[in-house]
Amino acid sequence: MKRKKLRVGILFGGRSGEHEVSLRSATSILAAIDRRRFEVVLLGIDKSGHWLTGGSARALLSGSSASDAAPNTAASALQLHAAATQLPEPISTRSVDLVFPVLHGTFGEDGTIQGLLELADIPYVGSGVLGSAAGMDKDVMKRLFAQARLPIVPHLTLLRTEWEAHPRKSIAAIEAALRYPLFVKPANLGSSVGISKVHDRSELAPALALAARFDRKLVIEQGAALGSKRARELEVAVLGNDAPTASVVGEIIPGKEFYDYEAKYLSDASIPIIPAKLTAAESKKIRAMAIEAFRACDLAGMARVDFLMEPDGKRRIYLNEVNTLPGFTSISMYPKLWQATGVAYSDLITRLIELALERSAERARTSFTFSASE
Repeated sequence: MKRKKLRVGILFGGRSGEHEVSLRSATSILAAIDRRRFEVVLLGIDKSGHWLTGGSARALLSGSSASDAAPNTAASALQLHAAATQLPEPISTRSVDLVFPVLHGTFGEDGTIQGLLELADIPYVGSGVLGSAAGMDKDVMKRLFAQARLPIVPHLTLLRTEWEAHPRKSIAAIEAALRYPLFVKPANLGSSVGISKVHDRSELAPALALAARFDRKLVIEQGAALGSKRARELEVAVLGNDAPTASVVGEIIPGKEFYDYEAKYLSDASIPIIPAKLTAAESKKIRAMAIEAFRACDLAGMARVDFLMEPDGKRRIYLNEVNTLPGFTSISMYPKLWQATGVAYSDLITRLIELALERSAERARTSFTFSASE
């Protein structure tokens, strides 16, 4: 008897600033997924938040504007009526067996879509609500790293309301706690959107204003702790659920002063080095730290874990952040790191789907009701 194919919904697009990155990831997965085992259902979300399926989703994937594709009104209604009890048909259990979300950034990587899928009782690739939210919020993430005694650079968190109400006091507090150069970031955003490197006071206020456009929490990190030279940027791919494994360590040499959005996606000047030129002891330590970071944030499925390393001197290693839905094109660092470790791109997609099913089966063991007679 022929085995029934698993219907996998590839969920892409979204309202975040990483919409275009998501389209690239979905296109690569669509081209590489094992069609002998999986039937693909395209699930798109345009920049206005409308859900698209069928030809409309395919048009969005090819780069057509939202106006060229008619939205799925049933799905759109869900966003207008948060208390709706009926889930949109495109992600109902009648349509898909599992969802592979590649919604990078806000509303896709922060636990939002994961909560919807949990309500729908549909298995999905990647971390759950808590892990996704913690992995997206750089402030919470750093608190978890600190609790796990993982090394991080000095930093502080500032609320947008505090910055807007007391700009001089905010700048004074930053300068009292940290040394230039600084990195100013929105707490909840990915792909280096809204991030600035600040060399002195003249650049600090504009950097804070930019970050405040993207989130209510601003994270300010000290770059000086890494020495006068540019820190080495190292990355590890982690794969698994309760027993995660780490890939070889890779390094990115940015084509700009730091690895910002343009250097990641709009320029070919950045150079990946896989594996990174490290001692065996350094590589072992970084891979172990990557798994510790994965567990500290209660992640599942996949994550890319980023590090900073002093370029000289003591070569101290600092944990920078985790990315729970990293770029997933065939040339993105996450798949490339696994390819260098011996896992081909198509096999990686299959393994992530298997991990999603494994996690769903584990969740099914949990009781959500209780009676006094038990």
